[in-house]
Amino acid sequence: MSTPWPDTPFGDFLKPNKRPYTLGPNQDANLVGMRWYGDGPFHRELKAAMKIAKKTHFVIKAGDVIYNKLFAWKGSFGVVPPALDGMFVSDKFPTYELDRSKVDENWLRWFFRWPPLWEQARTMSKGSAALSKLTLNPPKFLLLKMPLPHIDEQRGLAARLDGLAAKTEEARGLQDQALIESANLLKTALRRIATKVNATGQLGQVLTGKPRNGWSAKCDNANNGISVLSLGAVTGFRYRATEFKKTSLHADKDGHFWLKPGDLLITRSNTPELVGHAAIYSGSPSPCIYPDLMMRLPLTLDHVDPTFVWYWLQSPPARDFIFGKAKGTSSTMKKISQGVVMAIPFPTHLSLHEQRRIVAELDRLQTEADSLKTLQAETGTELRALMPSIVSRAFTGQLAGVGTLTNVDESTVDTAV
Repeated sequence: MSTPWPDTPFGDFLKPNKRPYTLGPNQDANLVGMRWYGDGPFHRELKAAMKIAKKTHFVIKAGDVIYNKLFAWKGSFGVVPPALDGMFVSDKFPTYELDRSKVDENWLRWFFRWPPLWEQARTMSKGSAALSKLTLNPPKFLLLKMPLPHIDEQRGLAARLDGLAAKTEEARGLQDQALIESANLLKTALRRIATKVNATGQLGQVLTGKPRNGWSAKCDNANNGISVLSLGAVTGFRYRATEFKKTSLHADKDGHFWLKPGDLLITRSNTPELVGHAAIYSGSPSPCIYPDLMMRLPLTLDHVDPTFVWYWLQSPPARDFIFGKAKGTSSTMKKISQGVVMAIPFPTHLSLHEQRRIVAELDRLQTEADSLKTLQAETGTELRALMPSIVSRAFTGQLAGVGTLTNVDESTVDTAV
């Protein structure tokens, strides 16, 4: 990609600075790794001496330019920060001294994030990427080229890129907060409704019988097999019609495990946070079987609205009860029984009319929350694309003037913030 500045080889401003070091037999070592896509070095681990087979390592210092020979084509370049000063790397991580009279460190950091550099590294590397052996050796590394404006212009442009990056991060933080707030719309409403209606009864009082587990048929994903829901179909209180496997086993046509549109399902085994999640089967896929890790709730439809029950199972009284009653020897996997499900606190005194009024209110809030989530997802996509676009314009000379971004519409970031 052409630029208005000379393409300068790394060898003109980088000089190897190896610092070999032999670890003692009882010396632990703080080892450093490299992130991809220009995100630089990080503290990988404190490795115990007994687990270090090869004792020859290299010391790195703050300000070193460093890269990973095996993943240069993935953008594994960076500058060592002060926090990693004095740590160790293997011979897969060559280090260099930067001539700061020629190249601004921040300008170089931003260049490391530019995909055309990664492509340069790929074309100069030897070996096979499939075997993680696509290697950029040090002599080739010094042949990589970077657009090099005057040092003052480097500093100015890098400073502006830093400023825009800070704005983008602020916008992402606000976006995350907006997502949390939109999710809390429904939680707040459920808490308010639960406090107001006062659950004096139990869920079992509005069931025609005991909840019943499904059938976990062995799945082979045969093309003509029968669909069997996966646990993910219900996790998150949303029905996901794509979460299923298939079985070629014979299934009794009169079996209790066949689903009907509108069936309310609840998970009986999962992590403590996810056990007891519920969702309403939409009718797709069809025909479909629900598994043993779920129970179907046989609702008395002339007394309760299934959507109201689904919402109620997300409310604080229901979730707190389930969390307190879930059992299991493993801290990461808990189960609830039929008895626990039937004993879930429930406002049995509410009329169908009142239930449907509440459902309409909650549906409205759910629609608002979903709309906000969609909008934030779209904004997030724009934000993720913004900085790579600006970096590309910086290194192709499309930003006007020293340290200015007059050709960039900064309102995109300002609006997001």
